[in-house]
Amino acid sequence: MTSPRTRVAPARLLDGARGRPQDALGALPWSPTPPPIRGRTRAVSSAPSGRHRRRRLPVIAGVTALLAGSLVAVSATASADSTPHALQATGADEGPELIVNGDFSNGTAPWWWTPGSPAAVVDGQLCADVPGGTLNAWDAIIGQDDLPLTEGETYALTYTATASAPVAIRSLVQLAEEPWTTELAAVDPIGSEPEPVTHVFTAKSDNTAAQLAFQLGGHQQPYTFCLDDVSLRGGAEPPVYEPDTGSPVRVNQVGYLTEGPKRGTLVSDATSPLSWSLRDADGTERATGSTTPVGVDPTSEQHVHTFDLGAFAEPGEGYTVAVDGEVSEPFAIGDDLYSTLRTDALAYFYHNRSGIEIEAQYVGEQYARPAGHLNEGANQGDFEVPCRPGQCGYTLDAHGGWYDAGDHGKYVVNGGISVAQLMSSYERTLTAEGADGDALGDGTLAIPEQGNGVPDILDEARWQLEFLLRMQVPAGEPLAGMAHHKLHDREWTGLPLRPDQDPQPRELAPPSTAATLNLAAAAAQCARLYAPYDAEFADRCASTATTAWQAALANPERYAPPTDGQGGGAYEDSDVRDEFYWAAAELFVTTGEDSYRQALLGSELHGDVDAVFPRNGLSWQSTAGLGALSLATVDSELPAAELAAVRALLIEAADGFAADSAGSAYGVPYDSPDGGGYFWGSNSQVLNNMVVLGTAYDLAGDPAHRDALLRGFDYLLGANPLNLSYVTGYGERYAQNQHHRFWANQLNPALPNPPPGSVAGGPNQELQDPVAEERLAGCAPAMCYIDHIESYATNEVTINWNAPLAWVASFADDLTG
Repeated sequence: MTSPRTRVAPARLLDGARGRPQDALGALPWSPTPPPIRGRTRAVSSAPSGRHRRRRLPVIAGVTALLAGSLVAVSATASADSTPHALQATGADEGPELIVNGDFSNGTAPWWWTPGSPAAVVDGQLCADVPGGTLNAWDAIIGQDDLPLTEGETYALTYTATASAPVAIRSLVQLAEEPWTTELAAVDPIGSEPEPVTHVFTAKSDNTAAQLAFQLGGHQQPYTFCLDDVSLRGGAEPPVYEPDTGSPVRVNQVGYLTEGPKRGTLVSDATSPLSWSLRDADGTERATGSTTPVGVDPTSEQHVHTFDLGAFAEPGEGYTVAVDGEVSEPFAIGDDLYSTLRTDALAYFYHNRSGIEIEAQYVGEQYARPAGHLNEGANQGDFEVPCRPGQCGYTLDAHGGWYDAGDHGKYVVNGGISVAQLMSSYERTLTAEGADGDALGDGTLAIPEQGNGVPDILDEARWQLEFLLRMQVPAGEPLAGMAHHKLHDREWTGLPLRPDQDPQPRELAPPSTAATLNLAAAAAQCARLYAPYDAEFADRCASTATTAWQAALANPERYAPPTDGQGGGAYEDSDVRDEFYWAAAELFVTTGEDSYRQALLGSELHGDVDAVFPRNGLSWQSTAGLGALSLATVDSELPAAELAAVRALLIEAADGFAADSAGSAYGVPYDSPDGGGYFWGSNSQVLNNMVVLGTAYDLAGDPAHRDALLRGFDYLLGANPLNLSYVTGYGERYAQNQHHRFWANQLNPALPNPPPGSVAGGPNQELQDPVAEERLAGCAPAMCYIDHIESYATNEVTINWNAPLAWVASFADDLTG
C-alpha cells in the first residue's frame, strides 16, 4: 500500500460563514464552504421503551453544550438526552471593551443589520424582525465592525438574547471580507427567556478591523430576536475542555446477549482490585466480583480497570453495575437486542435517497421531505448532468442513488463499498448457517417497494446500483466504459439545507480507475444476486461489469486528485491494486471465468493478510478484503486448495482482530499500524473489522471471533472512554448532532436530529475541522470526538459507515436465532 493518504485541509469552520456585505444594502457575497474531508476510510421501526435500550429521539431536542467556540454558559434548555460537555474558564484581568454601545443606551449606532431584517431599540434592547423562509444563516445578520484583535490574545464575548420562538443562531468573530476567516464560530440556542452566553477564544492572527456577526437566518418561521449587554474584552483565560463522560463505570448501554461476553471498564486511579456489584432494576444485588487493574489505557490516557460479569445469564432490563460508589448507565441482558438496530441501520439509506420524496408513512412526519435534485424551481437536477467545462461533450442522466454523507454529493467510490456491503448482508443469508433471510425479506423495511416479492434489502441496494450504472461513460465517447468518479454541487453549500432547496449547479467529475473498478465489482455482485428476481436487470449488471473491467484494464492509472475538493469530497486514491483485486474476485465468483482468477493470483496483494485485511480496517481506499470475503464464502469455481488458502487468510486476519480486542482495555477489535491511532471514520474501521470477525465465525465457529465482534458493539454502544453511544437513539447517552444538512436540529430547532440507527464517524486524532481543532487540542486519540454538527471530521454520518453497521447488527441478531 502507498503510505498515508493525503487529505484536503478545510478552509474554515462554519459552512457559508458570511459577514456584512461591503454595501449593507447590497447582496451578500458568495463564499464557498469548507469541504468535508474524506479520510482513509470513510436507518423505520420502533422498539418497546427500554427493551432494546433505544431511546426515543425528541422532536425538538435541546442543543447540548457541545457548541462551537468556547461556550462557558449555556441555555438551560439542554435536553436530558444530550451529552453535555463543559469548558472551564477562569477569571483574568480584563482588557478594554471593544464593543461600542453594547447596551444600546445610545441608540443603534454603530450596529448594522442586513436588508429585510429591520432592527430598532425596544426597551433597551436591539430587536430585529427576522423573516421566515430563509435558507441560510447569513440571510439575516446583526453585526458590528472595526474590532481590533491581537494574535495570541484570548477574548471573552458575552451577550444576552431572546427570541420569540426557539432558534439556534450563529455567533461569529471573523474577517470582515472574503474569505471571512473566523476567530470564533459558535452555534447558540436562543429561547424566550434571557440567558447570558459567554464564548472564550484565542485570536489566531492580528486584525485591525474584525467583525462581530450574529447570523439569524435559516428558519422557516418568522421571529423577533432581541440582543442586549454585548461585550468583547481581551485578557480572558483560555478555556480548558472537559468532556462530560458521566459515570466512570462503562458498559454497553444497549446490553449484552444472554450467552455472550459481559465485560466493562472502570476509570479509576485505584491500583488494587475493587469490588463490583451487579444490580437489577429494583436495586437487588444479583452478582458480585472484583475488577482487574489494567493501568493506563494508551488510547484514552485513562487509568482503568476491567470487570467481567462472568456466567450471569438471566435476561432482564435495567441492570446496572456499581463500583466504589459509582453506578453505570442501565443496560439489558437478553437475546432480542439487535433486531431493531438492524432495521434502523438499513432505514438510514431510504432517508438519504436522492431524487424521490421521503414519505412520512415510512419515516414519520419529522423526517419527511420533498424529493431533491429534480430540476424544480431553483433546485438543480441530476437528469442531465454535464461534465465540468471543457471535460466532455455529453450529459448523463444520473438521478437516484444515495446522498453520500452530510452533503448532497454522490460518489461512486464510496457508493460502491456501501452497496456491496448491503448486498453482502443479504448474500450472507444464502451462505451462512443460521443467517436469517426472513429478517431482510420483502416487507421488513419501511420503503415504497415493500410487497413486490423482492427482499427489501435488495430493493434498497438497487436504488444505489441504478445510479452507479448511470455513471458509466457512454459507448462512443472517449473513455467509454469507465465510470465518472463523482457527481456533486459546483460549490459548497451551507448548513442547514434540504436537498430540494439546493440551488447549486450539478457537475460530473472526470472518470477514474477506482470508480470504474467499484462499478465493475458492485455490478458483478448485482448480476448473481438479482438473477432470481429480475433477470433483465441482472444481465444489465453483468454487461456493465465486464465493460467496466475492460475499461479499467485499458486505463489503469487514471487517478482522482487530492485537490478536487471544491463542492464535494475529493475521495482521492492513487493505489488501485485493491480495487483491481476486489473487482476480479466478484467477476470470478459470478462468471467462473479463469481470466479473473488469474488476475487474482497475479496480484501482489494475494495472500498478504495485511494488504487484504489491513489492521485499521477495510475502507473505500482499501477494498481488497471485500473480494476475499466473497471468495471465502460464496460458492464458485475456485479450486479447493486456493479456497482453503483464502479462508486461512481470513481466519488469520480475524485472529489478529480478536487479539487486538483481548489486548484493549475497552475491548476494541482495532489497532492502527502505529498502535493506538484513531483517524477519520474510526468507528467504521472498527465496524469493518467486526465484519471480518463475523465472517470468520460463520466459517469456523471460533467463539473468540464472535466475542470480539460483540466487544466491538460494547465499544460503539457506550463502553468506551467517552461513555457515549455513537449510534443515535441507542443507549442512555448517545450522539445526536451529527454533521448533516437536513438532520440539523442543532442549527434549526424546527429540523430533526438524525434518526435512530445513524452511526457517527468517531474519534479522529488528526482534528481536521475547526471545531475539533479548537475544542479538542491535546486530546488522547480515543477522546478526540465531539458531538457537534460542525465537527465533520469526528461527527459526520455516511453511507459507508452505516453499511457495515447494518451487516454486524444483522449478524448479532442472528446469533440468538
